[in-house]
Amino acid sequence: MDAWNKSVDFVVDVYEITKTFPAEEKFGLISQIRRASVSIPSNIAEGAGRKSEKEFLQFLSHSQGSASEVDTQLLIAFKLKFLSETDYQNLEKSLDDIGRMITGLSNHLRRKIG
Repeated sequence: MDAWNKSVDFVVDVYEITKTFPAEEKFGLISQIRRASVSIPSNIAEGAGRKSEKEFLQFLSHSQGSASEVDTQLLIAFKLKFLSETDYQNLEKSLDDIGRMITGLSNHLRRKIG
């Protein structure tokens, strides 16, 4: 699944980039961004493993919510100057792509359910 693969790669990027954040953010913003990022592919995977498309849709909604949470946290990190403009833009582009993929998959499932 493309959305799952791209979101796993996104998590790896997030972990690498947040290594450069100030140490005092270890239990703050670093932890929050990492957990929310991990939730994106985790919810896609859990939903795909469910028995019905309706359940899958619910987990895709959770995944989209986690993506929105990460989006906000990245903006905060950028405004605090923990992220360079280039890193911020690259992460935002990836997150936007993931969001579009999740939306596309959700729309497909909704049409299938009727």
